[in-house]
Amino acid sequence: MADHDDDFELVRGSGNVFADFDAPDANLRQFRAILAAEIVKTLDVEKLTVRDAEARTGIAAADFSRIRQIKLDRFTIDRLMRILDRLNRDVRVKISVAPRAGGKRASVSPLAA
Repeated sequence: MADHDDDFELVRGSGNVFADFDAPDANLRQFRAILAAEIVKTLDVEKLTVRDAEARTGIAAADFSRIRQIKLDRFTIDRLMRILDRLNRDVRVKISVAPRAGGKRASVSPLAA
């Protein structure tokens, strides 16, 4: 017979792993991660090395390496959007504003378009 002491509870996430773990600026981190994932996807689809991407965009190969390694602390949202623009990608962002619940700090909620 199986021992049921190792049962676990399944908890559904919010869709933002940063918020689920109470990270500061969770929505901004999520938005940067989404943009970085789109950059990596573009490099993969077009079979671009970081050197190829540098030649095409004028953005340092080291920056593309950091993005591939998900080292995003040096990247602002506008910088990531500029990189996507130079990779010939359009970025569409939908913004909605609502009153804050429970007196929490303001945040930005990114929506993939």
